[in-house]
Amino acid sequence: MNRVLLGVLVGLLLVAAGLFWWQGRADMAVGVPPPPASPAGLPSANASGTIGVAPPEATEVTREMRRFDRFDRDRDNRITRNELLAPRADAFRKLDVNHDNLLTFEEWAVRTSDKFKGADANADGWLSRTEYATTKPKPKIKPVCRCAPPAKAASGRKGAQTPPLTEPPDDSGDGEDAGEPGV
Repeated sequence: MNRVLLGVLVGLLLVAAGLFWWQGRADMAVGVPPPPASPAGLPSANASGTIGVAPPEATEVTREMRRFDRFDRDRDNRITRNELLAPRADAFRKLDVNHDNLLTFEEWAVRTSDKFKGADANADGWLSRTEYATTKPKPKIKPVCRCAPPAKAASGRKGAQTPPLTEPPDDSGDGEDAGEPGV
């Protein structure tokens, strides 16, 4: 029994001596001297007359990379069918008003139907030339400059607002009007 205790005690002493020796060697490597000071000193902050590098412009390759990355949601460098159709699913959900995942013709052509109902002033089920002329799309006004928008025209009523000059933008993200035919 004494031999076992003596062996354990000697082993612990050897481990402690090894740790102290190892720690002492590590302390010697820490003291790295600092780099020498430059003789010229710090650079001057006077930058008058200097021209910096022009910012990079987007090349056709980087535009194509951004366009690809817009659809590659899981960043595996592959666009799956689901990733490509995901933006269109939101447009489909907007058109599917009864939420049955079936798109009837009336749901698909709802804006055209609404436009027809609004243009059919006498509700006879058909459009005359004068009624059809009211469906003419409004011209899109492109601002010449990026100045403040024009002030609203004053009207006789207090709080009256002028109607918007353009249609609301397409939210589907693909620049199409969800495939609806115009009237």
